[in-house]
Amino acid sequence: MTVLDSRALNRATLARQHLLTRSDTSVPEAVAHLCGLQAQEPQEPFIGLWSRLADFEPEQLNGALTERTVVRTHLMRRTVHLVTSDDALAWRARHDTMLRQRMLGTYRRELAGIDLDEVAAAGRPVMADEQPRTMSKLVQAVEDRWPGPSRRVLGELLVAALIPMAQLPPRGLWHHTAGVRNLPLATWLRRDIDSLPAGEGDPIGQQLLRRYLAAHGPAAGADLRAWCGLAGLPAAVKAAREELVVFRDQRGRELLDLPDAPRPHPDTPAPVRFLPAFDNAILGYHDRSRIVDAPHLGLSVAGHRVVLVDGRVAATWTVRGHHLRISSLRPLTALEQEAVHSEAQDLITFLDEGIDHVQLDTGS
Repeated sequence: MTVLDSRALNRATLARQHLLTRSDTSVPEAVAHLCGLQAQEPQEPFIGLWSRLADFEPEQLNGALTERTVVRTHLMRRTVHLVTSDDALAWRARHDTMLRQRMLGTYRRELAGIDLDEVAAAGRPVMADEQPRTMSKLVQAVEDRWPGPSRRVLGELLVAALIPMAQLPPRGLWHHTAGVRNLPLATWLRRDIDSLPAGEGDPIGQQLLRRYLAAHGPAAGADLRAWCGLAGLPAAVKAAREELVVFRDQRGRELLDLPDAPRPHPDTPAPVRFLPAFDNAILGYHDRSRIVDAPHLGLSVAGHRVVLVDGRVAATWTVRGHHLRISSLRPLTALEQEAVHSEAQDLITFLDEGIDHVQLDTGS
């Protein structure tokens, strides 16, 4: 069985993530291909798409949000994701159990003895008038019946797990600062959420598996779980296995992949790329060693924006006032510094925030 080393996996990941060459695909097509972008920080998906798409303009994503082609909603891992409307409606029911379980696991003591179905049944009529509400306003309507949990926990339970919600614009628009206003997903998108299809083999799970591999493969079952938060999708993997190819990594883990998916040569050059906080090119795996060195794994969950050099996390970046500061995690060669600085200048133009200085701390 073919063994793929970390560099081979790195180049496959970059290719699937549109990080080797910027794609000329549309914003909705890119969001669909990537299986969504993590979006609890509202401005970060714009940076993620800029690093992946040729000639990307923020208004393209603004338009997709206001025209309801893409939507902000709690989905994978119970985090806010930017996904296409079709995917949100198709995948939400498959995530219901996981969303509830994660709430119970996180707030087990506060939610002990509470019937979640009763909470959901109380919350739905409040939203039936089709008026957007903040989480606080929704909680005000039901909190007298459940005085035990804090208002924050009760609100998070309702909007992140029990009632499929969309976070409405202007939340998530470019250079906008706006609080979260919620509306039921089906109301905002004017379509009912898809029911789980009958049949063996977990059909929606198979779709998730194939889509994940197209954007993140080759990958192990643990990587799939880390991405979506679902419990491994064993029935889906079993049903789809005959049409997949199998590799192993250097640790001996079995990796699944689509037969015709791109797996570039490990020596394929990789350009510098600036990634936003919580980018799924990093968070979409249990084993992140294909893109992050072991001493820096904590960066992936701490909200640091990172810079890829030769395909790996080699620096972090921040914007403070009129300064873009890049702090390297290893010494950079002169050629690497030049490439980082060049991409930083393009980033400054894109951000359009009056940045007039790039500070590159090289670590040398």
